[in-house]
Parts: sequence; structure tokens; C-alpha cells
Amino acid sequence: MNWAEIKKTARERFGPACRVCPVCDGRACAGEMPGMGGVGSGASFMSNVAALARYRLNLRTLHDNDTPDTRLTLFGHALEIPILVAPVAGTAPNMNNAVSEEDLADALMGGAVAAGSLGMAGDGPSPKFAEIGLATLARYEGRGCFISKPRHAEDILRLLHQAEDAGAWAVGVDIDAAGIINMVRAGQYVGPKPVSAWRDIIARLGRPFILKGIMTPDEAEMALDTGAAAIVVSNHGGRILDHTPGTADVLPSIAARVKGKITILADGGVRSGYDVLKMLALGADAVMVGRPMAIAAVGGGKEAVAALLAQYADQLRSAMILTGCGSLADVNARILWRDGA
Repeated sequence: MNWAEIKKTARERFGPACRVCPVCDGRACAGEMPGMGGVGSGASFMSNVAALARYRLNLRTLHDNDTPDTRLTLFGHALEIPILVAPVAGTAPNMNNAVSEEDLADALMGGAVAAGSLGMAGDGPSPKFAEIGLATLARYEGRGCFISKPRHAEDILRLLHQAEDAGAWAVGVDIDAAGIINMVRAGQYVGPKPVSAWRDIIARLGRPFILKGIMTPDEAEMALDTGAAAIVVSNHGGRILDHTPGTADVLPSIAARVKGKITILADGGVRSGYDVLKMLALGADAVMVGRPMAIAAVGGGKEAVAALLAQYADQLRSAMILTGCGSLADVNARILWRDGA
């Protein structure tokens, strides 16, 4: 695809909401929340990108792993790649109405399915965001997940039961969106809940459950007690709390506590297949990508999202060959070199 044209189209449609910078690192859009930027000083968004950049890949070619296998099983289903499309919603508050909410949801979910991955439908301050996400999920026969905001328990269960009816492979909640400004301004309750509350919610669901927004080892261990099937190591793209560390900085300590006991997903600052490999080496089982996929969706629809996922997958395979990894099971910290180490 012509990425220059896709980015040009995206830039025109976003207007002031996103500059589609050559390097998407949060500097130009710092503090633009609502919008595509990071909250406050933008430090959390920038930390995500910087944390990944501090890791380098160790070149190894004395081996015979020339056809790396990127397949995995997630939530009981086979995927071709460990690269997922993160839940992105809210074209009106965040994207200057760059495209319709329906077109954004279809591009993200449809592109993910076409690439052999899965997409995630999101929730937001307007009820229509969840309605559109759920309808899109059903249109793609449930090949994806639905992620609710941390609403009151009865509202979470209502939305997640609808997602189950739509056939969702998994459901979850953005627990890191407690107090997020878009919801608060719209008069929508979002707030934290203790382990006991999540345990009760999860017990009433029939799909694997994802707790999205874990940033410390102790909360990763607490997540085990909720009955969740997966966590997402995430600071919500730097959009909820200023001055958090980057996700790549905290991922190793979280993986050291819970790897093998719960599925670990991670997002934040991933801009290539090389970044995907770094996240996997740091302990993630699969990686989620948000802003780059939103830019592709706005600039070129589902075809551009699928093409970007394919590009990341090609980069991942190349990097696996050049670091001596024949399969995802071979990826670990030995392939990494850290600045200052």
C-alpha cells in the first residue's frame, strides 16, 4: 500500500486531533486529552515509547531457524500472529470526527480478522460507542473481544453479556480508565473496584475475562485471585495518569510474578514488529497496538489496518530469524540488550 498517501489522508481527516507525526512519541500532542495525546505533561505516553527504545536486539545467526512460527492460541482460538488491535473508540471526542464511529470500528475489527488476528471493540462516554462496537463484533461472528469501561457492576455485566451474545471470544474491562476525563465530563461513572467485586463480576460471565490496566507486580498477583484469564500491562496509552513508567519498564517484574499463571498481554508505544518482539521477550504472550492502527483505519480503512498488521508480522518474522527464534516459545530476555546495562 502507499503509506505516504494513507498518512496524508489520515492527517487531513484528523485535523488538529493528530498530526500523524513521523515518530508517534507523544511530544507534539502532549496534554491533548481528550484527543490522541497523553494526559497532563504527556510524560506517560512518551515513557512508553522511550522504554521500548532503551531495549536493543541481540543479533544471532549461527542457527538454522529460517522459518519462524508466529502462531499462537489465545482464549482457546488459533491466531496467525501475536499482534492484536487494541480497543479504540470515540471519533467525536478524540479524533475530530475523522471518520464515522461505524467506519472506525469496522476498519479495526475487519482489518484484524483479515490479518489472522483479533480486534477489540471499545466502550466510551456515549452509549452509541458500545452499541456500534457490539454490532461490529457480531458482524464478524464474535472474532474479537469487547472491553467495557469500569462502570457500575450492573452496567458492566449488561454490556459484557451482550458481548457474549455477540459471540465474543473474550470480554474485559479497562480498569485503568477509572476516572478517565472523557467519561467524567459526560457524567458517566467510572471508578476502581476491589478484588472481591471483580471476582463477583467474573463469576457471572461465561467467557474468558481480561483485566486491562495492570502496572505493578502486586496487582498482577491480585488479578490471579479475581479469576481473570488475562491481564493487559497498560497505562491506557498514557491517557489516564501522568508520570507513570513505560509499560516495557514494568513488564519484566510483572512477568516474573505471574508468567504461566495467567495470559499476559501488553501495549504502549509499539510502533513496529521489532517492538512486538521486544515486548514478547520482556514477558508478554501477545501484544496490543492502538494509535498506529487508528491512523491506518482513518487513512485507509480495514485494508490499511490489515496491511499494517502484515507489515508488523513481516518485521517480527525477520527479527525472529536474526535473533535465533524459531517460534514464539523461543523468545525470551536473552535476545535483548538494554542501554546502560
